Amino acid sequence: MRAALPANWRDTAHALVREADRARQTVVTRKASQLAIEDLARALPELLGGSADLTGSNLTRWKDAVDVTAASEKGNYIHFGVREFGMSAVLNGVALHRGFLPFGGTFLTFSDYSRNALCMAALMKTRTVFVFTHDSIGLGEDGSTHQPIEHAASLRMIPCLDVWRPCDIIETMQAWISAVERDRPSCLLLSRQNLPFVPRDEAQIDAIERGGYVLVDWPTTCERDARRVVLIATSLEVALALDAVEPLREAGILARVVSMPSTTVFDRQCNAWRERVLPEGVPRVAIEAGVTGFWRQYVGLNGGVIASASANPRRRASCSRTSA
Repeated sequence: MRAALPANWRDTAHALVREADRARQTVVTRKASQLAIEDLARALPELLGGSADLTGSNLTRWKDAVDVTAASEKGNYIHFGVREFGMSAVLNGVALHRGFLPFGGTFLTFSDYSRNALCMAALMKTRTVFVFTHDSIGLGEDGSTHQPIEHAASLRMIPCLDVWRPCDIIETMQAWISAVERDRPSCLLLSRQNLPFVPRDEAQIDAIERGGYVLVDWPTTCERDARRVVLIATSLEVALALDAVEPLREAGILARVVSMPSTTVFDRQCNAWRERVLPEGVPRVAIEAGVTGFWRQYVGLNGGVIASASANPRRRASCSRTSA
């Protein structure tokens, strides 16, 4: 009822992330989330999950979950039906009651239906985890009505709400751990398509919890006046940024790749960390399957934003180029 985590929680969390790193799986991040839930459920019996009629798509159910029914004496998984706002409001109520760690899933585009409850969660600083899958345009057969374009940026604008858009299984695991540890609500934006595993060293794994960190840096031998650029990306677009490093080098431009799974967490870091990751005086380009405007606060008016829109011709892809 005090919402205290187990005494050995940090050791448990560290072990889960390192085990995922050793496995090196390339999976969709909604599946990575399910793998994280499986591990967390063994360590956190207070976990209470559910989905708004999309369990098979959200992958929010774990192997040992027990359905909550009118006749059941116990259970830890709720089938909410097609009622995203109701589900989110119930999760907030459960969090306020204490004793449980609630989470619920639906498609990211349906976060609009949940918005009032999301804002209330942020106002009340409930430890509620909102799992939003089928992020961005790579969502399958449902078409443009199910393609969230502005939703990630919109959620990031809600104060006291942490938003994570992880690029692989390691960042997904860390997003879950951070959501469990913090006394505030979190949104996990998860993909339907496979995202490649990204190799990291120990320092980079530890840095994920800061929300933004250097994934690939400039050569240590590069001269100060060399042409350089910082590429900032999230989720699947991290792979695009990594693929751009070598072509840019051949063109005479050295690229640093910054993975920023959580802008909200990154913004809370000290100035020294933010300046270390995004140094002044170097052109920046942000890459994300969404709207462009949000990223201006990181790249500036002279930076670049490469954003993807949907297959709908009325939602065209947009790109503003950097001087680099």
